[in-house]
Amino acid sequence: MTAALRTATDIAPASLAAWERCKQSVGGGVSSGLRASMQPYPIFVERAQGALMWDLDGNEYIDYVGAWGPSVLGHSHPHVVAAVTEVLQRMQLVGTGHRLEYEAAEAVLAVVPGAEKLLWSNTGTEAVQVALRLARAVTGRTRFVKFVGGYHGWHDSVFASVAAGGAGEPAVAHSRGQNLKLIDDLVVRRFNDTASIEATLAAAAELDIAAVLLDPILSSGGLAEPDPEFLAAVRRGCDAHGVVFILDEVVSGFRVALGGAAERWSIRPDLWTVGKAVAGGMSQSAVLGKADLIDEVTRGVVHFGTYNGNPLALAGVKASMEALSEPGLYDRLEAASARLLAGIDAVSAEAGGRLEAHRVGSAMAVHPASGDHTDAARLATELVRRGVLTLPSGKLFVSAAHDDDIVDRSIDAFRGAVGALA
Repeated sequence: MTAALRTATDIAPASLAAWERCKQSVGGGVSSGLRASMQPYPIFVERAQGALMWDLDGNEYIDYVGAWGPSVLGHSHPHVVAAVTEVLQRMQLVGTGHRLEYEAAEAVLAVVPGAEKLLWSNTGTEAVQVALRLARAVTGRTRFVKFVGGYHGWHDSVFASVAAGGAGEPAVAHSRGQNLKLIDDLVVRRFNDTASIEATLAAAAELDIAAVLLDPILSSGGLAEPDPEFLAAVRRGCDAHGVVFILDEVVSGFRVALGGAAERWSIRPDLWTVGKAVAGGMSQSAVLGKADLIDEVTRGVVHFGTYNGNPLALAGVKASMEALSEPGLYDRLEAASARLLAGIDAVSAEAGGRLEAHRVGSAMAVHPASGDHTDAARLATELVRRGVLTLPSGKLFVSAAHDDDIVDRSIDAFRGAVGALA
């Protein structure tokens, strides 16, 4: 059962102590900067299984952090664990070819409609940079379009205009220390603005545009459903004006559907970037695409990486594709996500509309209707007190391990948290 309600001053004392200790040796006390924004402070986990995690104090949590997206199957899925363990006993990093390179690739390409070949890499940030390099190589152009609110990794060249609601132009850097010259290559437009992207692509040659880089669900910009006409306009414009269409599915891939956006919205880009859910918790990403584009690596486009295609990660990829292909799995994911959203909507209505919630597939966003950051932090803290972990941005990732009982317990936690805010 979920831990009993914890007092505001004693939520997870061992985690707080661990964070203070971690600060002495790790910058900010976290391995990835946004984790420091977790409310009321980062929770340090001892064990994770299915939809649940346990912290250093032994407190149990229903987990909607989902490792920031990868855990579509839930934590420590037995098929993935068994596959990785079997390989681990035979080899780790070898720096040579091995059968999993093509077996895992074949498994991924089999489920993503239109993808013909791929390149292995390690993180979403890396995959995006590889895709942009390919696009520049084949077009002879330099600049690319991104959309306000879209996050495509922390690299200087793409880490701009990430906050939703900002001005469309010029690009706005998101970190101190960025090379501001690189974001001059960004042409920033608004998501789902069909007229704007049509006009921009019509001027692609003049603007020196090599690619359009699009997260189909604007996963870091509040979460949004793409307008089918907008997607079609991007595809038409790229075809007409010699621009490479890159679909960044590091978050949406294998989450909104087994075949990602290509399956859910019948869109066919030239290149895809995937990561997170592709390897069931192992560190792995890939660039998928048309064979002629991917094969540019045989014609002078450099693609390096010591850890690319390492056997342990690719064992996770192959096993994840097998597990995700289980009949009915995505129906269960959709049903669990819909049940949770309906419950949160009911809680909000009972409280006079205090919450705003929506979802795209098994990705959800829940925010206080006030839009106040303090209210959002309080909501997250009250959920932690009731044994539910969410992301600091208000996003929730539902997994195949979130059954009806876990979802109903989560709804009860939201009801208590909203009551505490009042």
